[in-house]
Amino acid sequence: MRIAAVSAALPSRRVTNDDILDLVREHSAGVFEGDIDEALRKISFWLAYSGSDSRLWAGEGERPIDLLVRAAEEAIDEAGVTRESIDVVIYTGIGRGFLEPGGSYHAAAALGIKRAQCFDVLDACMSWTRALQIAEGLLASGACRTAMLVNAEFNMRPTGPVYPGVFALPSVDAVDWSFPAYTLGEAASATILTADGAEPWSFEFSSRADLADLCNIPLDGYADFSRPSEKIAKNGVHRFTSFGFELHETARVEAVEVFKRLDAPKEETAAVFTHASAKRFWQEMADGVGLGDKIFHVFQNTGNIVSASVPTAIATAVGEGRLKRGDRALGWVGSAGMSFSAFSFVY
Repeated sequence: MRIAAVSAALPSRRVTNDDILDLVREHSAGVFEGDIDEALRKISFWLAYSGSDSRLWAGEGERPIDLLVRAAEEAIDEAGVTRESIDVVIYTGIGRGFLEPGGSYHAAAALGIKRAQCFDVLDACMSWTRALQIAEGLLASGACRTAMLVNAEFNMRPTGPVYPGVFALPSVDAVDWSFPAYTLGEAASATILTADGAEPWSFEFSSRADLADLCNIPLDGYADFSRPSEKIAKNGVHRFTSFGFELHETARVEAVEVFKRLDAPKEETAAVFTHASAKRFWQEMADGVGLGDKIFHVFQNTGNIVSASVPTAIATAVGEGRLKRGDRALGWVGSAGMSFSAFSFVY
């Protein structure tokens, strides 16, 4: 499998850490019990500690589908493929406008792709990586020759699962299960994969389903579909609840373990692309495995862009000349679920 092209389309509204603090203060007014300044100091500290500077949100008139189409058209042009030659369209990630049918069908329709097989892969921030492995199997088996992965991680729209609901803090304690919301950004990406001859990809995955209650966006009736847990729906149904500190502490062990299982050729590695959940966290882990100088961060500019993190980082690195054809690169992702992955490929 070969990455024929990868493109990212980022929205225009830049939101700084100070903007986040102002929004939390605004939306918490009237519901917060206690010292709101204490909560804001806590949020400010953790934003700075994580390496957050700004994130990008959709501006007025910017629609997720338009940015998805822009990313996909750029990738199609770069790859030199036709719409008719795309056999499979896979929509990945959390940001979506439909439960039925999959977002892949609407993406294909918007792009004028009429006959490709379409389906979605939903696995939180791991979604793009899971879709990548599925696509590799389809390409290797001969079931298809060209696949396109797309996503539109736009989760900050009003009435969505994050903003403004999770910005209305009821107490200082609520920061513990709400903080990741304040790091989120938005992005769309498109990846074209072909069955051209290339060095095989290597993947390693692991899961910790016992930690499924640490990060959720629950739907109506969720309690009938899960074991009892006081952590689920702390911010309410249809709202994002994430115990980010616990997530990252668990990942320090699990992500390193899955990386070691990959047994990647470090000396050949040109770049490491990670889930953009916190710059400091991934930098520390990369330092620990001897690849700290190879990691390519986008978090400080884009925020946590969920399943668009790795493809956006790859596209950015290619654009800046940090990744060239023939270079070996590594992907490294941790996700709600919890799940962890490390993979190696030649670009």
